[in-house]
Amino acid sequence: FSSYLSATMRANANLIFLPLLLVSPQSCKGFLPFIGAREMSRSFATRESRAATNSLPPLLDASGADTSPESISSRLDNKRVALYFAAGWCPMCTAFEPSLLKFRDSSEESGKPVEIIYVPSDRSASEQAKRASSMGMWSVPFGEEADNMKLKYKVWSGAEAIKFGFGRRSGVPALVVLDK
Repeated sequence: FSSYLSATMRANANLIFLPLLLVSPQSCKGFLPFIGAREMSRSFATRESRAATNSLPPLLDASGADTSPESISSRLDNKRVALYFAAGWCPMCTAFEPSLLKFRDSSEESGKPVEIIYVPSDRSASEQAKRASSMGMWSVPFGEEADNMKLKYKVWSGAEAIKFGFGRRSGVPALVVLDK
Protein backbone atom coordinates (compact mmCIF):
# COMPACT_ATOMS: atom_id res chain seq x y z
CA PHE A 1 0.00 0.00 0.00
CA SER A 2 2.62 2.54 1.00
CA SER A 3 4.80 1.89 -2.06
CA TYR A 4 1.72 2.27 -4.25
CA LEU A 5 0.84 5.51 -2.46
CA SER A 6 4.40 6.74 -2.84
CA ALA A 7 4.54 6.01 -6.58
CA THR A 8 1.13 7.53 -7.20
CA MET A 9 1.89 10.64 -5.20
CA ARG A 10 5.34 11.08 -6.81
CA ALA A 11 3.66 11.13 -10.21
CA ASN A 12 1.81 14.27 -9.17
CA ALA A 13 3.73 17.52 -9.81
CA ASN A 14 2.27 19.14 -6.68
CA LEU A 15 3.70 16.59 -4.28
CA ILE A 16 3.30 17.46 -0.62
CA PHE A 17 4.86 15.16 1.96
CA LEU A 18 2.94 14.47 5.11
CA PRO A 19 3.45 12.07 7.97
CA LEU A 20 2.04 8.63 7.28
CA LEU A 21 1.89 6.22 10.16
CA LEU A 22 1.22 2.49 10.03
CA VAL A 23 -0.19 1.48 13.37
CA SER A 24 -1.91 -1.30 15.18
CA PRO A 25 -5.28 0.00 16.43
CA GLN A 26 -5.25 -2.46 19.33
CA SER A 27 -1.99 -1.25 20.85
CA CYS A 28 -1.26 2.04 19.06
CA LYS A 29 2.27 1.64 20.39
CA GLY A 30 4.36 1.03 17.31
CA PHE A 31 4.45 2.80 14.03
CA LEU A 32 6.58 2.51 10.95
CA PRO A 33 7.57 5.45 8.82
CA PHE A 34 6.05 5.63 5.36
CA ILE A 35 9.35 4.89 3.59
CA GLY A 36 10.20 1.21 3.43
CA ALA A 37 6.86 -0.11 4.66
CA ARG A 38 5.84 -3.33 2.93
CA GLU A 39 3.17 -3.68 0.28
CA MET A 40 -0.02 -5.20 1.66
CA SER A 41 -1.57 -8.09 -0.23
CA ARG A 42 -5.29 -8.14 -1.01
CA SER A 43 -5.98 -10.92 1.52
CA PHE A 44 -3.98 -9.06 4.15
CA ALA A 45 -5.96 -5.89 3.41
CA THR A 46 -9.25 -7.79 3.72
CA ARG A 47 -8.29 -9.32 7.06
CA GLU A 48 -6.93 -6.02 8.35
CA SER A 49 -9.99 -4.10 7.16
CA ARG A 50 -12.19 -6.31 9.31
CA ALA A 51 -10.00 -5.64 12.33
CA ALA A 52 -9.96 -1.93 11.49
CA THR A 53 -13.76 -1.91 11.32
CA ASN A 54 -13.94 -3.22 14.87
CA SER A 55 -11.61 -0.49 16.15
CA LEU A 56 -13.58 2.43 14.68
CA PRO A 57 -16.11 4.58 16.51
CA PRO A 58 -19.53 5.26 14.97
CA LEU A 59 -19.07 7.08 11.65
CA LEU A 60 -20.99 9.60 9.59
CA ASP A 61 -21.43 9.06 5.87
CA ALA A 62 -20.47 11.79 3.37
CA SER A 63 -23.92 13.37 3.74
CA GLY A 64 -23.52 13.57 7.54
CA ALA A 65 -25.97 10.75 8.36
CA ASP A 66 -25.21 8.19 11.07
CA THR A 67 -24.06 4.79 9.85
CA SER A 68 -24.71 1.32 11.22
CA PRO A 69 -21.97 -1.19 12.09
CA GLU A 70 -23.22 -3.30 9.18
CA SER A 71 -22.91 -0.45 6.68
CA ILE A 72 -19.41 0.37 7.98
CA SER A 73 -18.37 -3.26 7.62
CA SER A 74 -19.84 -3.45 4.12
CA ARG A 75 -18.16 -0.21 3.04
CA LEU A 76 -14.73 -1.28 4.35
CA ASP A 77 -14.87 -4.87 3.10
CA ASN A 78 -11.90 -5.66 0.81
CA LYS A 79 -10.45 -2.17 1.22
CA ARG A 80 -7.40 -0.77 2.89
CA VAL A 81 -8.40 1.76 5.54
CA ALA A 82 -6.70 5.06 6.38
CA LEU A 83 -7.64 7.80 8.81
CA TYR A 84 -7.09 11.31 7.45
CA PHE A 85 -6.46 13.82 10.24
CA ALA A 86 -6.96 17.33 8.85
CA ALA A 87 -8.78 20.66 9.10
CA GLY A 88 -10.33 23.07 6.63
CA TRP A 89 -8.48 26.04 8.14
CA CYS A 90 -5.10 24.29 7.60
CA PRO A 91 -3.46 25.42 4.32
CA MET A 92 -1.22 22.32 4.18
CA CYS A 93 -4.31 20.13 4.47
CA THR A 94 -6.27 21.87 1.74
CA ALA A 95 -3.21 21.91 -0.55
CA PHE A 96 -2.68 18.16 -0.07
CA GLU A 97 -6.29 17.06 -0.57
CA PRO A 98 -6.47 17.18 -4.40
CA SER A 99 -3.53 14.73 -4.51
CA LEU A 100 -5.08 12.55 -1.83
CA LEU A 101 -8.43 12.40 -3.64
CA LYS A 102 -6.67 11.64 -6.95
CA PHE A 103 -4.81 8.82 -5.22
CA ARG A 104 -8.05 7.44 -3.75
CA ASP A 105 -9.71 7.47 -7.17
CA SER A 106 -6.75 5.90 -8.97
CA SER A 107 -6.43 3.19 -6.33
CA GLU A 108 -10.09 2.32 -6.87
CA GLU A 109 -9.57 2.16 -10.65
CA SER A 110 -6.51 -0.08 -10.26
CA GLY A 111 -8.38 -2.61 -8.11
CA LYS A 112 -6.61 -1.64 -4.88
CA PRO A 113 -9.37 0.37 -3.20
CA VAL A 114 -8.65 2.56 -0.20
CA GLU A 115 -11.23 3.94 2.20
CA ILE A 116 -10.10 7.21 3.71
CA ILE A 117 -11.98 8.29 6.83
CA TYR A 118 -11.84 11.94 7.82
CA VAL A 119 -10.92 12.75 11.44
CA PRO A 120 -11.69 16.47 11.82
CA SER A 121 -9.75 19.20 13.55
CA ASP A 122 -12.25 21.71 12.18
CA ARG A 123 -13.67 24.36 14.47
CA SER A 124 -17.31 23.27 14.25
CA ALA A 125 -19.51 20.33 13.35
CA SER A 126 -20.89 22.26 10.36
CA GLU A 127 -17.36 22.85 8.99
CA GLN A 128 -16.59 19.16 9.48
CA ALA A 129 -19.76 18.09 7.67
CA LYS A 130 -19.09 20.45 4.77
CA ARG A 131 -15.51 19.18 4.35
CA ALA A 132 -16.42 15.50 4.58
CA SER A 133 -19.14 16.04 1.99
CA SER A 134 -16.89 17.97 -0.38
CA MET A 135 -14.27 15.19 -0.26
CA GLY A 136 -16.86 12.39 -0.43
CA MET A 137 -15.45 10.82 2.74
CA TRP A 138 -17.04 9.19 5.71
CA SER A 139 -15.95 10.84 8.92
CA VAL A 140 -15.58 10.46 12.64
CA PRO A 141 -18.17 12.74 14.29
CA PHE A 142 -16.94 16.15 15.44
CA GLY A 143 -16.41 16.44 19.19
CA GLU A 144 -15.76 13.64 21.66
CA GLU A 145 -15.45 10.83 19.09
CA ALA A 146 -12.91 12.78 17.00
CA ASP A 147 -11.06 13.85 20.16
CA ASN A 148 -10.80 10.22 21.28
CA MET A 149 -9.32 9.23 17.90
CA LYS A 150 -6.77 12.06 18.10
CA LEU A 151 -5.69 10.92 21.55
CA LYS A 152 -5.65 7.25 20.57
CA TYR A 153 -3.34 7.86 17.60
CA LYS A 154 -1.58 10.92 19.08
CA VAL A 155 -2.33 13.11 16.06
CA TRP A 156 -3.76 16.61 16.46
CA SER A 157 -3.18 20.11 15.16
CA GLY A 158 -0.87 22.58 16.85
CA ALA A 159 -3.94 24.72 17.56
CA GLU A 160 -5.27 21.84 19.70
CA ALA A 161 -2.12 21.52 21.83
CA ILE A 162 -3.71 23.40 24.73
CA LYS A 163 -6.55 20.87 24.75
CA PHE A 164 -4.48 17.70 24.15
CA GLY A 165 -0.95 18.61 25.21
CA PHE A 166 2.35 18.42 23.38
CA GLY A 167 2.92 14.64 23.38
CA ARG A 168 1.77 13.99 19.85
CA ARG A 169 3.33 11.87 17.10
CA SER A 170 2.18 14.20 14.35
CA GLY A 171 0.20 17.29 13.50
CA VAL A 172 -2.19 17.76 10.60
CA PRO A 173 -2.34 16.74 7.84
CA ALA A 174 -1.59 13.11 8.64
CA LEU A 175 -2.70 9.70 7.40
CA VAL A 176 -2.85 6.74 9.74
CA VAL A 177 -3.09 3.46 7.86
CA LEU A 178 -4.82 0.89 10.04
CA ASP A 179 -2.99 -2.39 10.40
CA LYS A 180 -4.49 -5.30 12.37
